[in-house]
Amino acid sequence: MRVRTITALVFVAVMLTAVLVNAHVFTLFFMLLSVWCVGEFYQIVAPRISRAGRILGLALAGAIFATVAAYQYGLIFSLAYLIWLLPLLPAVFIAELFGRSTMPFTSIGFTFLGIAYVVLPFLCFFSLAFIDGRFNYQIPLGFLLILWTNDTGAYLTGRALGKHKLFERISPNKTWEGFFGGVILSLLLGLAAHHYLDTFTMTQWLIIAILISTFGTLGDLVESMLKRSLQVKDSGNILPGHGGLLDRFDGLLLAAPMVYFYVILLA
Repeated sequence: MRVRTITALVFVAVMLTAVLVNAHVFTLFFMLLSVWCVGEFYQIVAPRISRAGRILGLALAGAIFATVAAYQYGLIFSLAYLIWLLPLLPAVFIAELFGRSTMPFTSIGFTFLGIAYVVLPFLCFFSLAFIDGRFNYQIPLGFLLILWTNDTGAYLTGRALGKHKLFERISPNKTWEGFFGGVILSLLLGLAAHHYLDTFTMTQWLIIAILISTFGTLGDLVESMLKRSLQVKDSGNILPGHGGLLDRFDGLLLAAPMVYFYVILLA
């Protein structure tokens, strides 16, 4: 328990530093983080993905993130520049011609799934910081604080009051009581975000809190479904007592696209 607590404190400190220092640190950190998490995803699905698929997937992940970052910095003026990545797409297919996999299209599918499942959500989260054309740490900061509050609230409420299982087949420990406890604490954090972070109105922060708590929980369940289907306990071991980095960001993977969609189109 002590190791788990120390790891959590260091993890939070590193994350907050990456968000608060400046745009360059924020960009580099989350680009490396997204590539690392794609690598953990490929590790989960091994040996169903070839070595060439993993290498090309990681290269594609880094290249996509770097291109979007260049766009957010104003170094390029259109996301149409993503077209320079097109040669990597047939390369994923061609590489399997030289491999020895008996199920090459399974490898190809997992290569692209890693990009869609991990990189695109991280890009949505990253882009929240540049929503008004310049770097603003407040939105990603508020997002992370609400996400962590939801996890903590769901865990504590579930342990104290949990009786009715949420998705027992996927995650036996999650309960409806824990889910609603996480939502309530997320809403309280949303109120605090409105008070200290002036980016959105109170109503907008509350809607964001509901989106994060709801889809964050679903993201956790989806990753649990992935690991359970492949009989894997953790995505990695880089965080003592917590598993891998992908395990810590599973909620972000579904919540970030929904928040980005809401902010762009509705807020």
